[in-house]
Amino acid sequence: MIDEATMAKQESETPNGVERTSNRRVFVPPVDILETEEAIMVVADVPGVDENSLEITIEKNVLSLKGRVDSAVPQGYTLGFSEYGVGDFERVFTISNEVDREGVEASVKNGVLRLKLPKSKQALTKKVTVKAG
Repeated sequence: MIDEATMAKQESETPNGVERTSNRRVFVPPVDILETEEAIMVVADVPGVDENSLEITIEKNVLSLKGRVDSAVPQGYTLGFSEYGVGDFERVFTISNEVDREGVEASVKNGVLRLKLPKSKQALTKKVTVKAG
């Protein structure tokens, strides 16, 4: 059973000695990672993020996801009380050399990011036929 604490948004911690360039809150998006023989699929919850405010980079073996969320307060209003913390999203993964970086595909819809990381041809499982004799 999932409790309320598990479902709460987890705020990103800033490593010692590192300073952020903005004072905005940053959250760690929850993800599911699925795998088939051909690819790895990363599904991340990033509410408020669209294709224009999402940055995905792969440098060496580091996959970085960064999403910026605009304030939800309508123009002319000030926020009196908020239970839902608004902030940006950031998550970093180490990926293997098995990922074909040229074939990576990403889409975002309704605050859900789907990132397909195809496996390179060398990493795919190959069945070897055994001959008699």
